[in-house]
Parts: sequence; structure tokens; C-alpha cells
Amino acid sequence: MTKVTETPSTESRKVDHIRINLEQDVQFPRLTTGLERYRFLHQALPELNLSEIDASAEIFGKRLLSPVLISSMTGGTTLAREINRNLARAAQRHNVAMGLGSQRAAIEDETLADSYAIRDVAPDILLFANLGAVQLNYGYGLDQCRRAVDMVGADALILHFNVLQEAVQAEGDIDFSGLLDKVAEVCAKLSVPVIAKEVGWGFSESTVHQLTQAGVAAVDVAGAGGTSWSEVEFHRAPTAFHARVARSFADWGIPTADAIQYARAAAPDLPVFASGGLRDGIDIAKCIALGADLAGLASPFLRAASQSSEAVETLILELNAQLRIAMLCTASPDLMSLRSAALHLMP
Repeated sequence: MTKVTETPSTESRKVDHIRINLEQDVQFPRLTTGLERYRFLHQALPELNLSEIDASAEIFGKRLLSPVLISSMTGGTTLAREINRNLARAAQRHNVAMGLGSQRAAIEDETLADSYAIRDVAPDILLFANLGAVQLNYGYGLDQCRRAVDMVGADALILHFNVLQEAVQAEGDIDFSGLLDKVAEVCAKLSVPVIAKEVGWGFSESTVHQLTQAGVAAVDVAGAGGTSWSEVEFHRAPTAFHARVARSFADWGIPTADAIQYARAAAPDLPVFASGGLRDGIDIAKCIALGADLAGLASPFLRAASQSSEAVETLILELNAQLRIAMLCTASPDLMSLRSAALHLMP
């Protein structure tokens, strides 16, 4: 039996997610991104001028000043509106890409659409709309995907895959059967590119191959090692039973460094976005060297955006400075050169 409407607790669940991410330790307890295992070979004589380093990237026909992606986080609440607008103002000023949180809440209740509306403060950024892929098994289809894109004036649509999060939620949507054909239909008929995104447990090589065959225009591997959404669900579990089930998956997933390489092996020509536990510009540089085209952060941006757009701007400037210095110290004048910079796996 399918369901189309949200549960009454949708908005409160969104508020819970923001609050828990800001107030609780929801990082993976032991599993890491794997990025710490890699080291660049330092180049003491790069023969480059730092001021001339070109960190720009082009995705879906839009030129970005750097490969930074403000990863999808939130929406559907009053609190989320100001967070999204703080993120968007900074993204516009520094020309970086941004993804919105799942728009399911606004599809079901149009009064919540304003919490996602940022084009008035960020008319030029590369912007991604967002829906859960599993909703294609719960009454959603091409119409809802178009509505999500049109609602925010997006350049592309993220379909996020959060099977573990749904499975450990007491109210989760757990029917992921027969989903690939429905994803393929959306990819074939939607007027903007479709991005397949995990939410923190990574895509395997075989899954990326399946998604590529279905027609996705890019994948965001969103690997393990950063925020664990099973830990988030542990903190909002309604019973001790649900809490124990969620907690058992605290260290589940594919580390981000591995997920990038799986994606690149499965789809050598497909744009790959790296996210999941990235914390600075050196992490971004490592992701580019491992095969990514964009590098996304969520938790650091959420904390900054809960303060002000100026705090978000400061974070973007720090990330860009760290990335450019890493490029200088690997003798990489641009991102194409960085992709072939010497990156060693430590013993």
C-alpha cells in the first residue's frame, strides 16, 4: 500500500535533525573518511605564483570559482529558512554550488516552500533541488520532481538514497524495491540533470554502475566518516528498541576516500561529487586528486549558517585558501593538474 502524504511529525522531525546535529556528537565513532590515509608529495619548488592558481570548476555548464559545494542540509521549517538564506547569500557572493535539503515537506505542504526559496538572494548560483529517491515508491513521480525543481528555480535535481536512515526510523519508508526503473524514467524525462546522492554511507562501484545505466548525470558519493545519520536517529528514537537498532549501525558504510574511487572506476566520465566528513580545503584537494569534480561539506556549513551569512563566507574563504595553498604546494596550477598530483597511501 502506497502513501502520499507526510506524517504529522514531518516538520518536527526536520527541527529535530537540525537540533541534534548542532547539539549532539553524531560523528562516526570509529569509522573515518579514509582521507587521513593519504598524503600529497610536497613540492618545495612549484614554480607557481599563489595569486595565479586557478581553482575554478565547470559543472552543468556553470563556471564556479572553486569546487566547493554547500551540501544539502535542511528545509521545511522556519528555522531552516534563515539557515538556507545565510548559505545562499554566501554562495552567491563567492560563486560556489549549493544543494537544498529534501523538499518533500514542501511538496506535501506548499506553505513550507518559502523555507527553500533562495533565488532572490542567490540568482546566479548552481543550485540543486532535492527529493528522496524512495518517494518514487510512495506515490511520487515526474510531476513531483518537476515541482521540486520549479519551486526553487534549480539547475539540477538531487535524488537522495538514504536506505539505512529510513530503515532505522520508526516512521521510515522502507520499500526500495523496483526503484531503479523509476529513477531511469525521471532521468529520461526531467528537463534538468539528475544527481544521485547518498547521505553518508557511500555508493559501491556496482551501485554507481547501475545509476549510470539509469541515466543519472552525476553522483554524490557522500561516504562514511562524517555525520552518521543512524546516530542522529539514535538521538530521536521513540523507544529503547529503536535506539539500540540505530546505534548498532554507528560505524556502517563506505569511507569517502574509497567511495570516490569506486565511483570513478564505475563511471570514468561521469561527474563525481565527494562529500561525507570533509572538514577543510586539504580534504577537498585530496578528493579532487582521488577523482572528484566537486567537494561538499554539510556540518561545518550548518554550524556557520546557524550564526550568520558572514560566518558562512568566512568558512568559504578558509576552504578556498587551504585548497589553493595545497595546489601551490603540489605544483598544481589548476584542478586538472591537481587530479594528477602525487598522492600517497600511507602504510
